[in-house]
Amino acid sequence: MENHLDFQLIQPDSSIRDFVYCFSSLKNFCNEHDAVVIPNGKVDLIFSRSKDNRLQTVLLGLESQPKYPSQDVNDFFSVSLHPVAVEYILGFPIADILNSGKLMPDHFWDFHPDDLNDFAGFCSKVTQKIHSLLPEKADPRKLKLFKLIADSNGEISVGELSEKVLWSPREINRYFNKQFGLSVKAYCKILRFQASLEHIREGELYPQLNFTDQSHFIKEIKKLSGVSPKELHKNDNGRFLQFLALGRK
Repeated sequence: MENHLDFQLIQPDSSIRDFVYCFSSLKNFCNEHDAVVIPNGKVDLIFSRSKDNRLQTVLLGLESQPKYPSQDVNDFFSVSLHPVAVEYILGFPIADILNSGKLMPDHFWDFHPDDLNDFAGFCSKVTQKIHSLLPEKADPRKLKLFKLIADSNGEISVGELSEKVLWSPREINRYFNKQFGLSVKAYCKILRFQASLEHIREGELYPQLNFTDQSHFIKEIKKLSGVSPKELHKNDNGRFLQFLALGRK
């Protein structure tokens, strides 16, 4: 009998929600031969077992284009972080892994292969670890910056962000490029694309957000997903994995 993709999602505790977007579990991934990961504006830590039963942790940077992952890993748990967590939880920039990733050191965050036996237990352990890493005080401008971008679904100008967080456009872009490897405008486009997925899934194939026109809408969707809105809506064989999370939050 064919094994089907098994996806679970758990929301984070409110105490870490400024930094953590969600926890997820994916099983039988190797059967998804045409899988596509499309940008979602989040930073992912992927925990899986290697063939020799060692824990392997991979950090994935932000994505600004569709990705076609190899299915060497069948099952994994992951924690999806808001970009502000890069500075305050990870403690180092990820500009060098835009559209890519890197292997983290062995026993990263003191995790072991047995921690992948229980998804709820994994989420609890990650939560405890992140609590231990939380800063005494995060820069309120940065927290407000990301909240404004998220609340507007990316439909906010750099100028408006600058006025509301009292941080110059040049400083905001310098921060984004240094930390994440892309401009704030490029990041906002990713969030607008993500907000469009709900509409596309429902068959609304014309722009519902602030795109210039239908041509601009199609161009932006194809740039970030690799296909037209119509093809994305079909989601043949469930290949666009980001659709798994829609409706689960």
